[in-house]
Order: sequence, then structure tokens, then C-alpha cells
Amino acid sequence: MASKVKRAAGFAQAGLYIVIVIAILVAINFLANRYNKSFDATSNKRFTLSDQTKKVATESKDPITINYWDVPDGFTSAKDLLDRYKNVSSKITINYQDIDKNRVAAIAEGVKQRGTIFVQVGNKKETAKSVTEEEITGAMVRALKGGDRLVCFTAGYGESETTETKPDGYANVKDLTEKNNYKTQVVTLIPTPNIPKECTILVVGGPRHDYLQPAVDAVKGYVEGGGHALIMLDPPLKFGSAIDDNAALVGVLQGWGVKLHKDLVLDLSGVGQLLGLGPQFPIVMKYPQQAIVREMRSVPTGFPITQSLETTKVDGTTVEDVLSTTDAAVTTQDLSSKDVKIDESKKGPRTLAVAGTRTTPDKGRFVVVGTSRWISNNFLAFDGNRDLYMNMLNWLSSDEDLIAIRPKDPEDRRLNMNQSQVSLLFYSSVVALPLLMLFAGISVWWRRR
Repeated sequence: MASKVKRAAGFAQAGLYIVIVIAILVAINFLANRYNKSFDATSNKRFTLSDQTKKVATESKDPITINYWDVPDGFTSAKDLLDRYKNVSSKITINYQDIDKNRVAAIAEGVKQRGTIFVQVGNKKETAKSVTEEEITGAMVRALKGGDRLVCFTAGYGESETTETKPDGYANVKDLTEKNNYKTQVVTLIPTPNIPKECTILVVGGPRHDYLQPAVDAVKGYVEGGGHALIMLDPPLKFGSAIDDNAALVGVLQGWGVKLHKDLVLDLSGVGQLLGLGPQFPIVMKYPQQAIVREMRSVPTGFPITQSLETTKVDGTTVEDVLSTTDAAVTTQDLSSKDVKIDESKKGPRTLAVAGTRTTPDKGRFVVVGTSRWISNNFLAFDGNRDLYMNMLNWLSSDEDLIAIRPKDPEDRRLNMNQSQVSLLFYSSVVALPLLMLFAGISVWWRRR
């Protein structure tokens, strides 16, 4: 009798444990469905929506609807990303539409293929070209902003070309500009300079030759008439592929409160050397509270072969620093020799970029940077350079609400090993570890004999 009671108590205890485990699993499943949270442990937060996406989604006054058209088997691949949008804001609704089951509705919506994404904000609808954060957030921005924004790149005086795919070209920055909802156009300033009124932003990308006076007058008139310009002038090096002083254009900038020093900035902090770069590549890690860089935090940006700038007080314009080096920077005025002479007694922070606003009724805006190479094909992908460039465009086009860190490209995480490291890995994992397990087994067998 006692054994039966003991057995019954054991069954009851086991049953209670089973009920408790099932209850815990049900509770976890309920909470997981109700509160869809995740933790991103990747180094570059690859599976976390960017600051810009969160900013656009949370600040939208209208509800946002994302309609994804595909067959049910295709919903899974898109669900991971789209659900992140849903978790960002209660204003976002995600609809998964079966393209086969709702064929008539798909035709009415203009769906031409599987995987089509429509983003609707209020009464405005835009298409995302792919299931990526960059495309979906871009579609949101287009729907929110509306209207075309045109970036005009100057040409005719040796500026970097938007069709050039070589390291010093601007093909990549042209693609980046267009992916972020701007159209692009090349404006030739010679023989007859004519900057179209449709240009939202004018980009002067490092002219190697002096602007003739009509071109200078065109740029000056454009900004003072209410236009917005990003002007990048390289140090006038006199060796190799020499660069002209561009005195007339520099004189216009000085009239706006921006003085270019015609020097070469060298960063002796050692940060660049840690990344395999020389002192001619100043790296900026800290930023002021100016709107362009306020959201950059500690994201580094790099500026190869740059000159320093200085702001001065002039009537009709307010100018403020955007980028400055560390205290360990020096400059050299000897631009005629590739052998750089460093005077470490003159260390101190140097300004690399400034932003200005005309206080006249037309309210023109401009950003001046001491190098054009920082957004070339060779350097655009350096850490925060692409974000900084787009922040400058957003500020110039008065879209400060879009200034943030943008969706990140997938990071290349390949492991590079030399021959000795490969040999060490082979012998430790393929030879040593199996032998260690074998010896451990033999030792256990020997003790149990």
C-alpha cells in the first residue's frame, strides 16, 4: 500500500512539473508574440534599423503603410526586415499581399512582379526597388517630401567627373546621391556658365583650373540669389598634377566669411597610422553641435590631402565650423615639394569644413570643404564619409529632419590570415585537438582497467 501511495505521489509530482513547464512555455510564447523584441550582437548593428529610419518613421504625421506583394513562400524572407519597421512605430502597418490570390487587386495596384513593395504615406505612394532598408526608407522619404530635388555637379575646369569609375572619380557619390532621392545633373560652366534654376544644390567638386570670371560670377550670383552650394577646393599643390590657386573663387568665399589658407593639414595624433594611413589623412572623431554633424557622435570621417579654413565675421553672412582636427594637427605652406617638412611646434586644431547662411532675404546656404577627395570613389566608403556628405546635402536643401546615420551596407567580415596563422590553425584543430581527445580516452580506459 505504501509503495502505491509513493508511486502516486511521484506521478502527481511529475504531472505538476509538466503543467508548470507547459505554463511557462505558453507564457513565453504569449509574451514573444505580444512584445517582439530582439538583440543585435553584430559589430556594426547590421540587423538594427538606422537612426535615420527611426527618425523618419517616428516623426511622420501621417500613418505609413507598407504593402509587400509576393507569394506566401516569399513572405518569410521579407518579414524579418519589415517587422523591424513595424516595431519602430505604431504608425507603421505592414500588409503581406498574395500576388496570386489577389490577382485583380495586384493589377489594379500596378504590381508587375513578385517582391514588389509599395510605401504609402497619407495619399502619396512610392515604390521601393528591393527589400532593403535603404530602398524602403528612401521610398518613405520620397512620399513624405514629394517634389524633385536636383543636385548639379559643375564641370569644365577639371572637376571630378560623375561618370568616372577610377579612384578619383565621382561615380559612387553620384549613385549615393540618387539612391537618397535626389536627381543629378552635370552643369558645364564653360564657355557660357548657366546654372539652372531647377538646381536645388550646386556641387563644385575640386576644380583643378582657375574659374574664369563669368563662372565665378555665376556661382556667386547663384548662392547670393538664394541657391545652395557645396564647394570643395583642394590645396593648390604645385607638384605632380598641379592645381591652380583659383584666386577669384577663393575671393568670393572670403567675401562670405571663409578664408582658405592654401596649406596642407597633417594629423600627428597617430589615429590615421592605426588604420594604415599617413598624416596627410586627417581623421575627425568629435563634432560640434552644428546641425550637419550633430547626429554623427563618434563616427569617424576622413579627409585626404586637405587644406585648412578659417571663419571671419562679414556683413550679410553667418558662418560656423563643421569639422575640426585634433590638437595634434599641424600645417605646412610648402606645397611645391612632395617631401613634407613638419614643424611640430605649431600644433593645434585646424578647421576643415564650414557652413554658412546668407542673412539677406534670399537666405542662400553654402558648405565649404578644404578637399574634394574625401567623397571620391576611393574614400567615400571610409566610415562616416557617406553619411556626412548626405547630411551636408540635407542641410543645404533645408531637410534637416533627414539628417542622421543612414542604412549601412553589409559589412565584409572575412577573416584574413597569413601562412603561419593558417598552419597554426591547422595543427591546433586538425592534429592537436583529436590527439588530445584520444589521450583523454586512453587515460580514462587505463584508470578503469
